[in-house]
Amino acid sequence: MVSNNYQSEKGNSDSINHVNNDAIRVSVLSEALPYIQKFSGRRIVIKYGGSAMSKESLKEAVFRDIALLSCVGAQPVVVHGGGPEINQWLSKLQITSKFQDGLRVTDSATMDVVQMVLIGRVNKQIVNGINQLGSPSVGLSGIDGGLIEARPWGDGRHGLVGEVARINPDVIEPLLSKGYIPVISSVAPSTDGTSYNINADTVAGEIAAAIGAEKLILLTDTLGILQDEKDPSSLIQKIRLQEARSLIEEGTVHGGMKPKTECCIRALAQGVSAAHIVDGRISHALLLEIFTDKGIGTMIVSRG
Repeated sequence: MVSNNYQSEKGNSDSINHVNNDAIRVSVLSEALPYIQKFSGRRIVIKYGGSAMSKESLKEAVFRDIALLSCVGAQPVVVHGGGPEINQWLSKLQITSKFQDGLRVTDSATMDVVQMVLIGRVNKQIVNGINQLGSPSVGLSGIDGGLIEARPWGDGRHGLVGEVARINPDVIEPLLSKGYIPVISSVAPSTDGTSYNINADTVAGEIAAAIGAEKLILLTDTLGILQDEKDPSSLIQKIRLQEARSLIEEGTVHGGMKPKTECCIRALAQGVSAAHIVDGRISHALLLEIFTDKGIGTMIVSRG
């Protein structure tokens, strides 16, 4: 039998915990308020991919973050890849992946699968996920309306791997003005109509510059830029543009982090105010980076 004193103590404890939890929620909202005010009406380009795309719990968190950004007045634009699902379908269709210099050689058969997966599956899954939360979104690829013009990447040895030649922001502007969230897959044609697969980080950076975005955010599978890649505590939370260039030149930033950092540098050089490299494996990483004082990743700024 439980004594009345125990029940009373337990009731008081539950009440205190409830009040403490409410206080934490109020503190978080209070901290977020100036950021919500600052970014209302501003454009934020989000590159979505990696682990954040492969786990259902992380998917839902990303969709909720994007929907919330839209609800508080920001204008999010989503650019996505889909490498893991492309690999799955290539395997199902018994198409062998060939790699050269660490990059997939994209022949015509592989490109057919890339288009099918990125435009037909991944893009519509993202659009549906955001729509289900009450925030209207529209799926696009670089093909639609001539949004992106591609050209072959490098010397062409990697087949139908492309890079951005031109962005047509007029395709995106009407959607943003009407409150829609554009969701863009990184497939685009060249002037002769040949479709190319383009790195989604690169597409996100070029779109951010073309639409005058306040922020570019790359969701990745890393914490951000580390001073020592073996030490997670060496995360660099904020760095200036020239300092980021220096880290590349001295070799501190290398491997897969190098092209991501270069993408951020190029976007900043074209007028984007800030670029972020954020760990998409952390639930609600977008909100934590944008709406909290400390953030969770690396922010690169042109100055300040």
